[in-house]
Amino acid sequence: MNDTIAAISTTAGKGAIAIIRISGKDAIKIVNKIFKEKNLEKVPTHTIHYGHIEYNKKIEDEVLVSIMRAPKTFTTEDVVEINCHGNILVTKKILEILLTIGCRLAEPGEFTKRAFLNGRIDLIEAEGIMNLINSKSEKERELALNELGGKVSNLIKELRQKILEILANIEVKIDYPEYEDIEDITHEQLSKNIKEIENEIKKILKESQTGKLIEQGIKTAIVGRPNVGKSSLLNKLLDEEKAIVTEIEGTTRDTVEGTITINGIILDLIDTAGIRKTDDIVENIGVNKSLEIIEKSDLVLLILNNNEELTEYDQKLIEKIKNKQHIIVINKIDLPSKINLKLENEKNIVKISALNQTGIENLKQKIIEMYNLEQLEGKDLTYLTNARSLALLNQSLELINDIKTSIKLNQPIDMIEIDIKKIWELLGEITGETYQEELINQLFSQFCLGK
Repeated sequence: MNDTIAAISTTAGKGAIAIIRISGKDAIKIVNKIFKEKNLEKVPTHTIHYGHIEYNKKIEDEVLVSIMRAPKTFTTEDVVEINCHGNILVTKKILEILLTIGCRLAEPGEFTKRAFLNGRIDLIEAEGIMNLINSKSEKERELALNELGGKVSNLIKELRQKILEILANIEVKIDYPEYEDIEDITHEQLSKNIKEIENEIKKILKESQTGKLIEQGIKTAIVGRPNVGKSSLLNKLLDEEKAIVTEIEGTTRDTVEGTITINGIILDLIDTAGIRKTDDIVENIGVNKSLEIIEKSDLVLLILNNNEELTEYDQKLIEKIKNKQHIIVINKIDLPSKINLKLENEKNIVKISALNQTGIENLKQKIIEMYNLEQLEGKDLTYLTNARSLALLNQSLELINDIKTSIKLNQPIDMIEIDIKKIWELLGEITGETYQEELINQLFSQFCLGK
């Protein structure tokens, strides 16, 4: 933390500009050595200066240099950003010079790590930065902004404050039993308080499922026998001819993938090989892969042919997907109906003609209804989505169950307090108010270099 770090913060490749970021106590001093026009150590903070980078009496580039003095910076350290021309050769050359005259190459995520360690942001906000960079939909962007803006952190901080008040009451009554202004903590009162904490944690976990849906999308497998129209449906949903469509059975031997967005939620579509018995070695590999994808998918679209009677393989597929989230899509309704489909209590059936693009919007609407996507419109997307955070909440629930058991057994409250304090510490790990160094190193190593 005492050294000065530097890295390229923009994407490698050609562009109008590139940005090299420098942070640390000597950031301004180091850049001043190679800035030709003026003394950067004397300019006001949060100002931009035009000039040239010069090293060994050679002009390297025409630049704009931003000076930002501690503590009002992202890392809370002195920060300098060099805006140079966006040629990777130019950018790398300036970075090499900085590393030669006193900077160290930043580790992945080290700028954000310093912001966290210096108290500028908490862990949820740090993860929000990474999620914002990686967001692929408008809903995912909004979710990340709420993490970055501290709205999600406040959920946990408010919960910790409630637990802290319980702990404070217990401590006061243990240390100062004569103090009359604090309410006695009885087992009955403690049970009520713990129940409130439990309900809030369960509410956060329940709502986090929507957050995971926004962040991870819906992995959707399109399955069925050969020539029922799987590839045609994929092409219509994607509005492009991505999959090869022929009348020859077994044309699709490997998966074909694409992505669409419905109501702000990403659907990762996977067109699978037609499932049938075959002696073709390559096709058989594709069939086995299709069966594996069914197991791993969040949603299965089973395509059946309206113009044919159900086969043994159709029945097997219907049975295989019955315990998964699924929609049965009856294709080729433009042809005479021969399908003998009898499914009791099966509500998720959509009839389409991929050839004529009939019923495609009905299929999309069925997905919207199935996942309640309409409810996301205009909703405040304040959710926890990180697996690490959700695991810590689940650990907290396990401790709450232990506490409830201890209360029933009428164990001493000062013994029960130990588990309450553990919950408070676990919630602190979510925001980073309590943390292990190994965890922090692992978390920020996932960031891109220069962030």
